[in-house]
Amino acid sequence: MATHVDAIVVGAGFAGLMAVHNLRKQGLNVQGLEKAPDVGGTWYWNRYPGLHCDVESVEYSYSWDNDLQQDWDWTERYASQPEILKYAQHVADRFEIRGLFAFNTEVTGAVFNETANEWTVTTASGDSYVARWVVMATGALSSPKPIDIPGAASFAGKTYSASEWPTTPVDFSGKRVAVIGTGSTGIQLSTHIAKTAKELFVLQRTPSWSVPANNRPLTPEYLAEVKANYPAERERKKQSMDGLGLPGTGKSALEVTDTERTAYFQNIYDNMSPFTLFGSFTDVLVVDEANQTISDFLGAKVRERVKDPAIAEKLIPKSYPFGTRRTCLDMGYYEIYNQPNVHLVDLLESPMKTITPTGFSTEAANYEVDVIVYATGYDAFTGTFKTMDVIGENSANLRDVWNEGAKAYLGTMSVGFPNLFIVTGPQSPSVLSNVVVSIEQHVQWITDCIAYLTAQGFSRMEATQEAQDAWVAMNNEIGQITVHRNSHSWYMGDNVAGKPHVVLPALMGVGPFRAACDEVAADGYRGFTLAK
Repeated sequence: MATHVDAIVVGAGFAGLMAVHNLRKQGLNVQGLEKAPDVGGTWYWNRYPGLHCDVESVEYSYSWDNDLQQDWDWTERYASQPEILKYAQHVADRFEIRGLFAFNTEVTGAVFNETANEWTVTTASGDSYVARWVVMATGALSSPKPIDIPGAASFAGKTYSASEWPTTPVDFSGKRVAVIGTGSTGIQLSTHIAKTAKELFVLQRTPSWSVPANNRPLTPEYLAEVKANYPAERERKKQSMDGLGLPGTGKSALEVTDTERTAYFQNIYDNMSPFTLFGSFTDVLVVDEANQTISDFLGAKVRERVKDPAIAEKLIPKSYPFGTRRTCLDMGYYEIYNQPNVHLVDLLESPMKTITPTGFSTEAANYEVDVIVYATGYDAFTGTFKTMDVIGENSANLRDVWNEGAKAYLGTMSVGFPNLFIVTGPQSPSVLSNVVVSIEQHVQWITDCIAYLTAQGFSRMEATQEAQDAWVAMNNEIGQITVHRNSHSWYMGDNVAGKPHVVLPALMGVGPFRAACDEVAADGYRGFTLAK
């Protein structure tokens, strides 16, 4: 027998915890559903060694409760996975949110009843829940790409996936290890494994830019200063382009001297968040020549850090503009290539042929390893919806609709799927921002919207085709006037075979996106059709 509630929230990460908390405060009967046995979302599932956040810890936290942000003390500049998970667990306990979730509950489908204007959500255990409103807080980076390398199933050694890491420590001492992938995950894992492995083979197809984290413990004096300034700084950053409020020169990269520009980049490299590079000069994300100045600077840094010039050149990205793939933080990544036990396998130079029972083969050589670690990335934005059947109007499956390109008006609702809200969905800033700031904005907008609909007696809300098309077209147009026009990364869906090329994150910036959403709400939710 189905359980009837007012609202369902799928996911118990940062977005899901806040959504459930907000909806309960409105007096709604809300049910949270979470596949994992605990809260934390991506910080529960991703627990591989060396994992740290790339946003400073004092910023990667909620702002919606001042007592919470005053009471919690982060221990280091860039928090590790255990500390972030501990924070999520603290929030769940502090605000008594756990009891509103059914854990170990995997959602397999949702069907919209067009007569009752309700969703029936089903789970792997056969349970079902019925609600007027559904909030999908499943995250933009929560579904790993399938392993599609020939021969993968034949490997006789140990295999590990970064997104499904064991809860017990893995000892790589004396082992020959292959790490496949050199995005953020692969960089952090390789840096950790290189410390103890007998041999480490890092398999790289497309190199990533990486900047030193310069991680350090946080002093009581620093934390006190941050907390004293939290109210004003949080508000300022909500209106910024990146959700971080990082400084810039206000000048073109091409109007200053080479010496001035290099000195500015060096200060960022040594002392600041690497994301400061994105707004360092007004044109670095728009003009190719200006963008190249960052690549030239970072390329020189790689050559300084890696002793072998040939290896250094292979580690320097040359096929895409800076900022169009995720820029990574590292704690000694490039230096591992100065160790005799670490070997770079360049898959552009010699493509992968197959995984073998004893290792892997490229077109140039055969390699024997004891362990293979997959750090091959995510099916961003759409992956989770490929694992469930979300059936909207006219029996349309969201998975099939998004096979033509993932699209959502304001990043939160896709045409043909009424009453289904997506947190940080396609065409929202999400992955191009401090995602916690974007989560808070989106969740607050969604839950305020549900409060409005409930108070006004509306039972149905759906995005119009015209509004969605205009929103997606605007985002694509921004992509064409920025260096993203030359990009073929997971930001565009290009890391997954057969996935359509479409600009997935909103490129307008956090502050302008917030203003656009607020304007839509103030205008009676323009672009949506409301019905009683």
